[in-house]
Amino acid sequence: MLEQAATATGAARPRIRELRTAALSGLGTALPATVVENAPIAARVGVADDWIERRTGIQRRRHAAPDETTATLGAAAALAALADAGLTPADVDLVIAATCTADHAIPGTAPEIAHLMGTANAPAYDLGAACSGFVTGLDTAGALIESGRADTVVLVGVEVLSRFLNPTDKGTAPIFGDGAGAAVLTAAPADSAGMDLAVLGSDGGRAGYIIARREDPVIVMDGHATFGAAVTTMSQGALDACAAVGLTLDDIDLFVFHQANARILISVGERLGLDPAKVVNAIADIGNLSAASIPVALAAARAEGRLAPGDRVLCGAFGAGLTWGSCILNWSLPA
Repeated sequence: MLEQAATATGAARPRIRELRTAALSGLGTALPATVVENAPIAARVGVADDWIERRTGIQRRRHAAPDETTATLGAAAALAALADAGLTPADVDLVIAATCTADHAIPGTAPEIAHLMGTANAPAYDLGAACSGFVTGLDTAGALIESGRADTVVLVGVEVLSRFLNPTDKGTAPIFGDGAGAAVLTAAPADSAGMDLAVLGSDGGRAGYIIARREDPVIVMDGHATFGAAVTTMSQGALDACAAVGLTLDDIDLFVFHQANARILISVGERLGLDPAKVVNAIADIGNLSAASIPVALAAARAEGRLAPGDRVLCGAFGAGLTWGSCILNWSLPA
C-alpha cells in the first residue's frame, strides 16, 4: 500500500507499507457456571422433555447469574485468549466486541471489556452483526492488521441472550444460551499462515426473520424462514470463501459453522456433501451463543484434538440482519 510521506524539502513521495497478514495467536472462552437442562424449559413452554433435543440438538445451555454481564464474560474470555497467546493487556492495540446483547444502550460494551482487561486505554468499539459478528470481526481485525493500523487486536464474541427471551416462547427460549469466546489476532509476515479473505453479505429486506424491537427488546424469530435462509447462506458462503482464495471444499480440514441448530449443521453438510466428521457440532452443551458460538466451537474442537497447526478451518455464520459471512483460517495454534 502507498501513502504520502514528506521529504526534507517538503515534497511528498510514496512510501510502501510492509506487506503482512493477520495470524490467530490465542483463543479463550468464558461460560457462566449455571447450567440449564432441557427439562425445566420444556415444562415452561409446554413440550415433552425430548422435544427440544430432537428439534435443535441442544441438551443444555448456560445462563448468566445476576452478577455476570456481557462485559465481565467478555473480559474473562479476552484475558484467557491473551494468556493463550503469551501476551498481556499492555500489548493490545484494539478491542472489538461482537455482540447484540450489550449491557447498556449507551455506552457500548467493548470499552468496559477493555477496562476490565486492564488495557492501557486501548481503543474499543462494539460490532453489531448478530450471529455473524465474529466472522465480521475477523474480517475487520484482519484488515486493520494487514493495513498496518493495528498490530494486536482482541476480538470478543459475547452474548447474554437469556435476558432478551420470552421464557414461554418455544421458538426461542430453548435455543439461546450465554457465553463468550475471544481471539487474539497479531501481525505476521505476508508469507505466514494467517486469515484469508472473508466473504460477507446482508439482506435488510429480511430483517423481520429475527428481531428484537426497541419498545419490546425480546427476541422474536420466524423459525421456518430462518432455517431455510441459514442453510442457503452458509452453504453458499462456504463455496464463495473457497472460491475467493482458489480452494475447494476438499482442501478444508474442519468446518466450524455458527452453532444455531444441529439440524441446520446437518443440512449444510449434506447440501455441500461434507464428511460429517469434518463438521463441528458443539451445540448440545452450549445452545446458540450468537456471536460467541464460533470461537467457543473452535475452542471445543481444539480441546478434542481436532485441530493442528497447518490445518485450514472454514468458519461460516448467519444471523439477524440478515447478515452472513465465511472465511478461512490457516490454523497456527498448538493443540
